[in-house]
Amino acid sequence: MSDFRPRTGGDTLTQVTVALVGLRPAVRSTIVPALERAADIAIVGDVRDDVDVLGSTAWRVPDVVVVDPVRSGTSAAEHVVERLAARTRVLVLTGTDEDSVVRGAFRAGALGYLVTGTDHDQVPRGVRVVASGGVVVGRCIAGRFAALICTGQAPYPFPQLTARERDVLERIAAGKTNPVIARELALAPKTISNRVSTVFVKLGVAHRAEAIVLARDAGLGRG
Repeated sequence: MSDFRPRTGGDTLTQVTVALVGLRPAVRSTIVPALERAADIAIVGDVRDDVDVLGSTAWRVPDVVVVDPVRSGTSAAEHVVERLAARTRVLVLTGTDEDSVVRGAFRAGALGYLVTGTDHDQVPRGVRVVASGGVVVGRCIAGRFAALICTGQAPYPFPQLTARERDVLERIAAGKTNPVIARELALAPKTISNRVSTVFVKLGVAHRAEAIVLARDAGLGRG
């Protein structure tokens, strides 16, 4: 596994750091040169097997991970994305545009989904969009994206959160304490504490009161 060491491109240029995880060799051969040509993007890691990065606690966290989670099997794809999204922003780059996989990736916390073979030229732009907290989808998905994600409901107001983080935020918005949340979700208090901290970081808030105000303004915690 590669160690992730950010590269600097000068005193004035702020680069988006990117790690590639689990990409097929043929895809890498196209994507790596495209990213290396972008002066505002620095590849700081290239992990062939996503299991390596998921099992490591030592790797330097990049701004964005470009990952092909489907290489682990469609049933594991959502889990792979969720594990990565808990630490950084995720752009999926894979060979399938199957509805269930796309929907699962965004539900797990991905902010972007591009399809190999049709969206190669969009990867640098996708990295920039995802790094800024925006959402990007491939050409073959764009026309049905709203239907895929909304499924008759209003879009979730904080797409950067994973499904489990949303469970926590809903309870925070309802005024529940960490011990209560831990009991309701049948998780260890330490796990909840860590998840709450991650939610605060992703929402850009400093403490619980700010998170409650932000969540309630978005309509959460009223049920």
